Amino acid sequence: MSNTALLTVSGLGKRFGGLQAVADVDLEVRAGEILGVIGPNGAGKSTTFSMISGALPCSTGTLHFDGKPLQGLPTHAMAARGIMRTFQHNKPFASMSVRENVMVGMHTRLTGSLWQVLAGTRGAAKAERDAAQRADELVDFVGLGEWRNADVGTLSFGQGRLLEIARGLASEPRLMLFDEPAAGLTPAECDRLSDIIRQISQRGIAVLLIEHDMRFLMALANRVVVLNFGRKIAQGTPAEVQADEAVVAAYLGDVGALADA
Repeated sequence: MSNTALLTVSGLGKRFGGLQAVADVDLEVRAGEILGVIGPNGAGKSTTFSMISGALPCSTGTLHFDGKPLQGLPTHAMAARGIMRTFQHNKPFASMSVRENVMVGMHTRLTGSLWQVLAGTRGAAKAERDAAQRADELVDFVGLGEWRNADVGTLSFGQGRLLEIARGLASEPRLMLFDEPAAGLTPAECDRLSDIIRQISQRGIAVLLIEHDMRFLMALANRVVVLNFGRKIAQGTPAEVQADEAVVAAYLGDVGALADA
């Protein structure tokens, strides 16, 4: 894990009319690090993620990725920079195979003109073969090799979550944002997911992780940031955060969440 920040967020804020959803949030994520973001419902976690990924504009604050500003960039430009977000709900491309879905995720990295593709040039054919090979590698990585040619409609919910990760990796990200990836998964699927996220970080990819399952998150994260009512109230190692009085107070309505971690 690098000691240099890959993503730097300073004074981040978001206002919806008279509602201040996020205010003055600072955080940084380093290459190869898993940074967890936790907080009670309504704490501003998903709004913060949406601003970092470009889905929502910031009302205040600055975002820098690898030293370059991110404000105002659309989501596709964020992806081209190396920032990829997964969502709470699976969003596969219907009527396509698992392999084809993963290949779609490579669109920001593929080269070649539309004319080359339509003309079926040798270069375009090689690029397609290379893309299929890379897709197969990622399908195998997440454990879906047996279903590579299957229609995505035949996958279980848990398998669909793994497909989302493989498709995200296809864009060759440097930072992956996971928004409650363990939601709806069985204990066995959570164990598999935890192993995959850990391996992703070991590849040098930074991971920013929102999760309500404290046991899942605390076992994975190198550091944790805590939000409450849109503001950061604590940060540190999982052990430090769980012992922080402000964090305990914020979770008093859900004591079991921290107790189970």
